[in-house]
Amino acid sequence: MAHSHSADTTTPEPTAAQQKVLDRIATQRERLRARRAARAQALALAQHDGGAGPIDESLALRAAAFAREHPLAVAAMAGVGVVAGPRRLIRWAGVLLPMLMRLRRQVR
Repeated sequence: MAHSHSADTTTPEPTAAQQKVLDRIATQRERLRARRAARAQALALAQHDGGAGPIDESLALRAAAFAREHPLAVAAMAGVGVVAGPRRLIRWAGVLLPMLMRLRRQVR
């Protein structure tokens, strides 16, 4: 038996406020899809590379957990980064990254 709804065939147009909410929902869904795809790709690369993946993933998970638990600290670091400027950040990254890599090798 086919149901026929002659009066309910069209949906009403959303108001401006409703459309704004629908747009935010669509944007968030797309962001979540992209995050899932990136995670799947990272896991596939980690499996392909062998044992190096879980350490990188663990570092990323710890960084994400820190950001969730300490949003003010992350905001302060971002503010310092903005004030310092890109050149100074690149210079500090050139100093700090080799140190972090050495520490990471020692931990293994």
